[in-house]
Amino acid sequence: MGHERDLRRGAAYMVVSALFFAFMSVAVKVASAALPNVVVVFFRSATGLVALLPWIVGQDLRTQHFREHLVRSLAGIASMYCFFYALGHMRLADAVLLNYSLPLFMPFVESAWLGEAFPRRLWIPLVVGFVGIVVVLRPGRGLVDPVAFVGLASALFAAVAQVGVRRLTRTEPVPRIVFYFAATATVLSALPLSISWRAPTGRLWWAVLAMGVTATVAQLALTRAYAHAPAARVGPFIYAAVVFAGALDWIFWRRLPDAFSLAGSALVCGAGILALRLDAVRAAAERPGPATV
Repeated sequence: MGHERDLRRGAAYMVVSALFFAFMSVAVKVASAALPNVVVVFFRSATGLVALLPWIVGQDLRTQHFREHLVRSLAGIASMYCFFYALGHMRLADAVLLNYSLPLFMPFVESAWLGEAFPRRLWIPLVVGFVGIVVVLRPGRGLVDPVAFVGLASALFAAVAQVGVRRLTRTEPVPRIVFYFAATATVLSALPLSISWRAPTGRLWWAVLAMGVTATVAQLALTRAYAHAPAARVGPFIYAAVVFAGALDWIFWRRLPDAFSLAGSALVCGAGILALRLDAVRAAAERPGPATV
């Protein structure tokens, strides 16, 4: 009974995390309509760093693995730039779905980076998932749309970042990993501001602040979810974000998914869930879930 209760709590926290990640995506899309992408990424990084400060006070932040932190951070920043750009130029639900396709890329990244064997039983869900992506992108139209490739790139970079996190957790505590990413992302995203700076005005400040608040709540809920149950059990619940994004797309922009989006989303989400469940390497390990930007 205790195990099942922990699983229910973990699943509930994961759904809450998915909801707030969807809210963050709405805030990013609103901000991206009026601000350059580099400004949006900077404010997301800076507000996230400020929100982390109370959590890391008193933590030992010294590291002997700066290069690994830098690689993880660069991949995470690249994912953030791509994801936010896609949010500003695509339907909310489609951009979120493409970003959440990262479990389809992770086995390839793990095999290339960590030298882990590629489980044969993952081929079926991976093929199904990529077919779903093609359906979402509309054969003959979306496949030549550069924005669609940017959305996919966000998932690929996110997969690299998460594999980097997994590697760092062998030697580094979580607060240190999170701090170095937040600090590096804030510093690096501030560099191009002199070229593209545009200050938020009026109600845009609410969107900017909402990015930091919702992302922080989502990350805290995500952490709690993995504290209650293994990733293989609760990870699939993160795909509720795709459903929430579809609902928010209609609430804010009155955009309903068409048959292609519904069919492709079902394939991608189903394949992603299977990939998470079949990943025996992580069945007993706790790892961050998708869309940790």
